[in-house]
Amino acid sequence: MQTVEQNLSEFVDSLRQEWKLMWRSRLEDKVRAESIADKTYDRLFVDRGLILFATREFKPPDFQEILKQHLTPDEAERINPNPVRGGIRKFIREYITVQNISRLRRKEEIRATLEYMKQHQHLKHGGKGWLHFSLSQT
Repeated sequence: MQTVEQNLSEFVDSLRQEWKLMWRSRLEDKVRAESIADKTYDRLFVDRGLILFATREFKPPDFQEILKQHLTPDEAERINPNPVRGGIRKFIREYITVQNISRLRRKEEIRATLEYMKQHQHLKHGGKGWLHFSLSQT
């Protein structure tokens, strides 16, 4: 059982290295504002010339989806947890750490203070804007 787990983690590590290499060696097209794959990455299901990143309405390739194509969804989630769902660090940050409560209270106090200051500021020139008048009477 241990060897299967080790082989699986080694496979994911090599896949992750290839993923990093793909993003480091991409071609930048500054005219079209997009990034293009410079070569074919068979294990990542990326062909040469595939657009990896573009500026508008574009969904880049997702490492989690690639893992799910190679492995079962349960194995992929166990080996590489989805950051949106979170893992042990997110659990600790949200439920165990006590600092969050005091930090939220401090933020609320700061917001209340800023709102109070905005409401009670002196108006520029008595609220009438810039005064334009001439000293000579004609």
